[in-house]
Amino acid sequence: MRGILLASASAAALVVTAAPAQAQPAQPAQPAPGAATDQPNQDNGSSDDIVVTAQRRTERLQTTPISASVLNGEELTNRNIVNVDQLQFAMPSVTVDNFGQGLEFNIRGIGKGEHNTQTSTGVITYRDGVATFPGYVQEEPYYDIASVEVLRGPQGTIAGQNATGGAVFVTSNNPIINGGVHGYLQAQGGNYADAGLQGAVNLPASDTFAARVAFYSERRNGFWHITGPGGSRYTGNNGDLREAAVRFSFLWRPTSRLTILSKTDLDYLDMGAYPADPFRNRFRFFPVGSATPNPTFTDPFHITANSPQHARDKFVRSSLRIDYDFGGATFRSITAYQAANTTYTADLDGTATGNSFFFDSVDEDIWSQEFNLVSPDHQRFTWLLGAYGQWNTYHFLRPFQFLIGTPPGNPATEYKLEGDNPERSLALFGQVGFLITPHLKLEVGGRYTESRTRNDVQIVQFGLPLDDQQTARSHNFSWKASLGWEVNASNYIYAFRATGFRPGGLNVPVGLGLPAPFLPEHVTSYELGWRANFMGGHIRSTINGFYNDYRNFQVIIGYPAFPVFGIELNVPNTTKIYGGEFELEAHLGHFSFDIGAALMHSSLGTFFATDPRVPSLLPCAPATGPASATCVNLNGREQTYAPNFTFNAGAQYEFELGDGSRLTPRINFGHVAGQWATLFEKPALGDRMEARNILGAQLAWAKGPWTVTLWGTNITNQHYIGALNSGLDFAGPPRQYGLRVLRTF
Repeated sequence: MRGILLASASAAALVVTAAPAQAQPAQPAQPAPGAATDQPNQDNGSSDDIVVTAQRRTERLQTTPISASVLNGEELTNRNIVNVDQLQFAMPSVTVDNFGQGLEFNIRGIGKGEHNTQTSTGVITYRDGVATFPGYVQEEPYYDIASVEVLRGPQGTIAGQNATGGAVFVTSNNPIINGGVHGYLQAQGGNYADAGLQGAVNLPASDTFAARVAFYSERRNGFWHITGPGGSRYTGNNGDLREAAVRFSFLWRPTSRLTILSKTDLDYLDMGAYPADPFRNRFRFFPVGSATPNPTFTDPFHITANSPQHARDKFVRSSLRIDYDFGGATFRSITAYQAANTTYTADLDGTATGNSFFFDSVDEDIWSQEFNLVSPDHQRFTWLLGAYGQWNTYHFLRPFQFLIGTPPGNPATEYKLEGDNPERSLALFGQVGFLITPHLKLEVGGRYTESRTRNDVQIVQFGLPLDDQQTARSHNFSWKASLGWEVNASNYIYAFRATGFRPGGLNVPVGLGLPAPFLPEHVTSYELGWRANFMGGHIRSTINGFYNDYRNFQVIIGYPAFPVFGIELNVPNTTKIYGGEFELEAHLGHFSFDIGAALMHSSLGTFFATDPRVPSLLPCAPATGPASATCVNLNGREQTYAPNFTFNAGAQYEFELGDGSRLTPRINFGHVAGQWATLFEKPALGDRMEARNILGAQLAWAKGPWTVTLWGTNITNQHYIGALNSGLDFAGPPRQYGLRVLRTF
């Protein structure tokens, strides 16, 4: 709801800036043979296979018909990836436009284009097998991580309804039975008074039980210099980061057939604030294209404000996984409960002279249950059966803890909301695989999903009470059929057709009666790929091409009949998105490097719309128009958050110093081409976000259990716009650098 209301009321949204704390190092021990664990033993420079577990069984990535990038804990550290934001600079076709506790996370131009609770994500994130919060609470840090698997393309059969763009599977390190007491401790410091501490310890209690405790903490000052009215000192929060998290894991294996794994995460994520300023302040000359100096031009980290600002998430997630091996098939149950609160306060006009502000405090709780019955992996005929249920409720706290005020305290200019938004999703799914020959495999899978969302909210709009009691339902069957051919030990070719869907939702009223719900999105994807390895697996490459039919894209535009307000609806014609990706990874003795690139083209179908930022009284039907000065045919426009080129590269060399120590310099580079933040493509309104070119480097000295690393991110200190929302620019993080010290035991 945040996004629809803010668009209607010219309000602002959120931004987050990623802190440079690091993921954990690779663990010194691996699970004992036969231990039930979904965390793959990743390649650390050897010829061992990369393993993926996202399809509910352990599979070699080399012979799995999916497009995926996989990073283990050590690789996350080497690339300075601490949360979802930095993934876009380490793998192709990924973009993250961060405006706060919610974000636009897109893969191949599909994911999330509108920022509100009713528009669920199109790139679902799983944490230790549990689908996490689909709306808010996106900045959970990566620490004590075994692997991050990013799957591109619709994953509707296995991951479910919110995986039209793809899915991310984050797996933390499990306890290790009979693995001894081991772990790590890492401290870091850096500019902006950054200080962080994290660690983990494995605690084997018996031959059948082990525990693991991991923690993470960081504090950092904000990046911004903010002044108040007349240049006075600003007394609000300027984005000072304060984060703390802990994870408790317990593994019990009373028999060789039964394994019980429990994990509980507790996170307190105080991002301080998401300062932003009006989009026009980024232009040296204004109007855009003129030679007139812009009197409000300023650096995005030097802004003004006069409203208080606040941004804090806190949550708990607890999961219980039970695996039982019947001597053939394995039964698995994953039960989870998650509860969170997100609180946000913002200066909506982004200046020290305006008087508009926003505040909300929203609770969210999720219950979920998944059952799997999985056949043995290495059979000519394999199969998977599953059932899933999720009950998710947003509580917009009473009394009216969702408030837009212009000016504050004036009932005639306030928009207030309270109430509940419960959502439910139930699904049945399955997949079968058959080896037509020892090297040619056919896989077919499908998933039926029934979803429901309901509004039970009360609104006071400019003194007018409104009641919203609506329900929307979605039904869908998604499927995938793939064919994989292992030509030889070094070459694998695959092709598939897959579908996915994202449920529809409800619009909140703005005094014009109850608006119609918006419909589900559907994606049909075709992909052809080739994986190869050379020199015994020391060089691996992947190249693929894809084509997507994207139907019913959900977007906020002006009301078709009365465009002075915003409404979310569907693009009536199909959007075409196609392109190709290339990845290469090489480990050549002491030297290693990695490269990733993607080319993509997107084109919107016929679609008439009124830009809600330009009020109009002229009607504008999405399918028929008619075209006018404000009713624009958007046919051929690019998909939002769909840059036509992304590129990443990294290289390192390990020097042996002769005394048992090693010195390893590494460099990383990520490029995300310019992208459009809206379908209207108006540079004069800030819609074009420039390319991001992020250079990072580190120098690590290691000896025995000690590693000392000097690191830097965004070394060139590019000041770029990380997100645009409701006319406000949110800056991406500037240059950061520091030192971290790691001790394993």
